[in-house]
Amino acid sequence: MDPNKVDEASDKMSDDGEIASVMGFSGFGKKARTFDLEAIFEHTRRTAIERSQLVLDERQKDDQMDEEGESSQSVKTSVHAPRDKATAATSRKQESDSSSDSGSDSDSELIGPPLPPQHTADDEDGTLTRASGSTAQTDEDDDDDDGEAQDDDDDDNPVKKIPDTHEITLQHGTKTVSALALDPSGARLVTGGFDYDVRFWDFAGMDQAVQAFRSLQPCECHQITSLQYSITGDVILVVSGNAQAKVLDRDGFNVMECVKGDQYIVDMAKTKGHTAMLNSGCWHPKTKEEFMTCSNDGTVRTWDLSSEKKHKSVFKPRSFQGKKVVPTCCTYSRDGKLIAAGCQDGTIQIWDRNLSVHTKFHCRQAHIPGSDTSCIAFSYDGRTLASRGGDDTLKMWDIRNFRKPVNVATGLSNNFTMTDCCFSPDDKLLVTGTSVKREQGNGKLVFFDRTSFQKVYEIEVTNASVVRCLWHPKLNQIMVGTGNGLAKVYYDPVKSHRGAKLCVVKSQRKERQAETLTQDYIITPHALPMFREARQRSTRKQLEKDRLDPKKSHKPEPPVSGPGRGGRVAAHGGTLSSFIVKNIALDKTDDSNPRQAILRHAQEASDNPYWVAPAYKQTQPVPLFAEDSEEDEEAEKEPEWKKRKI
Repeated sequence: MDPNKVDEASDKMSDDGEIASVMGFSGFGKKARTFDLEAIFEHTRRTAIERSQLVLDERQKDDQMDEEGESSQSVKTSVHAPRDKATAATSRKQESDSSSDSGSDSDSELIGPPLPPQHTADDEDGTLTRASGSTAQTDEDDDDDDGEAQDDDDDDNPVKKIPDTHEITLQHGTKTVSALALDPSGARLVTGGFDYDVRFWDFAGMDQAVQAFRSLQPCECHQITSLQYSITGDVILVVSGNAQAKVLDRDGFNVMECVKGDQYIVDMAKTKGHTAMLNSGCWHPKTKEEFMTCSNDGTVRTWDLSSEKKHKSVFKPRSFQGKKVVPTCCTYSRDGKLIAAGCQDGTIQIWDRNLSVHTKFHCRQAHIPGSDTSCIAFSYDGRTLASRGGDDTLKMWDIRNFRKPVNVATGLSNNFTMTDCCFSPDDKLLVTGTSVKREQGNGKLVFFDRTSFQKVYEIEVTNASVVRCLWHPKLNQIMVGTGNGLAKVYYDPVKSHRGAKLCVVKSQRKERQAETLTQDYIITPHALPMFREARQRSTRKQLEKDRLDPKKSHKPEPPVSGPGRGGRVAAHGGTLSSFIVKNIALDKTDDSNPRQAILRHAQEASDNPYWVAPAYKQTQPVPLFAEDSEEDEEAEKEPEWKKRKI
């Protein structure tokens, strides 16, 4: 050994010792691990050649089996075992190599997702290794792919997403439910009808009895035409048969009432509000303070919640001759930039929200003139418009080509001016209701495929017309308003969320009959403390006190049947008064002369004194009665005119 190298090594060790004593730890100057790159590359090349040879053998066998007419699946399963054994042997061989070649295993492993089989290369590098791994993995997952394909088919079928397995019925009244509204969260439902009532339903607060927690008449004697929650859900737009729309809060209290216009002004743009009956209304989908109404005065007006004294803007539909036409329904586009209105002359007119003079899109023969277009609705993508006409049709339009409808469905009877149509949350179905005459069939909820416009499903709701329909996107539940005063909610326990599922699981509360027997509490704020009644804290505590009171908790005795007992008379009735009346009726004595009636008991009273004590028997004075004199007889014989007048 070279003595110089030994000296250098000893110097380094002494330096390491000094550093270790200063730093507090040792281990300096260790030699880094060296790798033989040529050996690693050679090992990798051999492994790639072996695996590529296995892949080529598999392909040849597959070709032979295909020629013989056998399935490729059986070939794959038969080849898997020897291939796995070969790969296992190769891995064991790699593990038996020297430690210097251990880094080559990481180079030959797959990194990232496997390549498809068609991308295999002819060179003898790691590409063929990746291809073999990909074929093995894809073959093992064939069954999983088949199951996922079936699930995808179920997801692609929109009919299976309809939540109609269960339903609950809300009794609004006896007349037509002409308006429905759900808040954005789906917690509260509001119904309005031809009976002027607006009822509030809280799904979280109801039980199986499904009773409304509030009912009111916000517009007095006017039928409710339309109801809608704002995008924030804190206020409700109420459109009725009068000329003034109202805005209520969540509890039904008045927030705003639109002003009424001057009916003697010809130009409707110069008035501050509507002058005739309202037909429809809706909120802006983006701006929470803006809403829109349309009326029989021939205008569509937008309003701001902060200024109730005047409208925000006016849109005036016009016929082909330039005459005034009445809009029967109106709506905003999904982005809020367009305003659409269906008119009585069969036209559908669309304006830009910021330009109220000329229409942006105008279809002059959308429906038969004279039939009221009951509803128009935009799809969720904003490119398609659906219209429900009074001519018993349902049409779908592409606003980019607005001259002809894309699809038309006929034979859908419509007897109401507010029959709804709406899109499903996934935009694949279009839903509407049908009308029937009284006792002439059942009203149906009909579902159409948006692409083919074929009727794919229908639900028989009740023996009356289906007027309103609403498919809430968050709850995945369908609300339906009918012509016989019912509001039905269709849901699926698996596909739906909250909503009706919250109230059907709660058992109906039993009414406590004892609460009606409690005494009314009289409030006397100005009474003196000694006369003031203690305030009742709760009905339960008062019932407990009354139960301890022997008088209040005494059970009344039942009426006596048969002979009387215990001092109670029952022979002639259940009460003492009836017994006395019976005995009085049996008394036949004549009491017309009171003197004789009294003297009749004189002999008995003198013989058996009952009212006067026997102690006064000896000292009791004897009554002396005056005898009749002759003067009295003469006085009686005098004529009437001589007698003294009293």
